[in-house]
Amino acid sequence: MTDSDKPKKAPKRQEVYTLLVEIGRKAGDGLPKGATGAALVIYASGVDESEAVRETVAILKQADTAPLDVTGYGTLAEREAEGHEIGEEDRALMQRARDENSVIVAQMTPFFGDEGREGDEGGED
Repeated sequence: MTDSDKPKKAPKRQEVYTLLVEIGRKAGDGLPKGATGAALVIYASGVDESEAVRETVAILKQADTAPLDVTGYGTLAEREAEGHEIGEEDRALMQRARDENSVIVAQMTPFFGDEGREGDEGGED
């Protein structure tokens, strides 16, 4: 069987996934002084959510950050079906991620002390 005899697979369509990534501290990470880490809202392109997560983690590691945890919130359609309100600016960033087959950080929120960590009860350092 030659290559031309093989049935052609339809190309998988890229989707854009919304990810929440928690990062820890690492030398050169660019986080503000005193921050213990950060939460990043990311729009990442991929044929499935697993690929979007893998690509995002790889890019964040190349950017000298320390990804600790990734939570997926699905595609635009999945989020809309769940009743999420998505503004025009976020939609534009999602479209850019799709058009450029890229990973886009939409928002970064640094953590100071223990805020944002699971089990945080507001204790002081």
